[in-house]
Amino acid sequence: MADEIDYGNLMHNAMRSLIQDVLAEVKSNGLPGEHHFFITFDTNHAEVEMAPWLKERYPTEITVVMQHWYDDLEVRDDGFSVTLNFGDTPEHLVIPYEAILTFVDPSVEFGLRFESSEDDDNPEEPAVFSSDEANTAKTEKETGQIVSLDSFRK
Repeated sequence: MADEIDYGNLMHNAMRSLIQDVLAEVKSNGLPGEHHFFITFDTNHAEVEMAPWLKERYPTEITVVMQHWYDDLEVRDDGFSVTLNFGDTPEHLVIPYEAILTFVDPSVEFGLRFESSEDDDNPEEPAVFSSDEANTAKTEKETGQIVSLDSFRK
């Protein structure tokens, strides 16, 4: 038996389960109203599957948007797969929940951020934040540039 309860890991599991439930609902009924998702994930995760040209362009992480067009959404216990459009090129992605760094639905000011031990002094602490915070959250691109999530909006 462990010496203490691992609340951080339990919260991560609960947050991943929430993402799974949301995606399962979207698979069944589509995206309701103005809902849409910004999903940032670690492209180096061993179970991520993506086109080689995308991996080359985004060697550490990528933020994808599920909004107007997506196809072949499949939701599993360990992750999900979806086909998204990258500059008029449909690409199939396989994304394990463990690879997700942030999940944001700006239409309702909801977001989840998964912290790692490299991010701060409090390892494995998940964070729930509003989309106002998400809108100012930074994403590091392969060039080392810091870009606001607002730049992904139309």
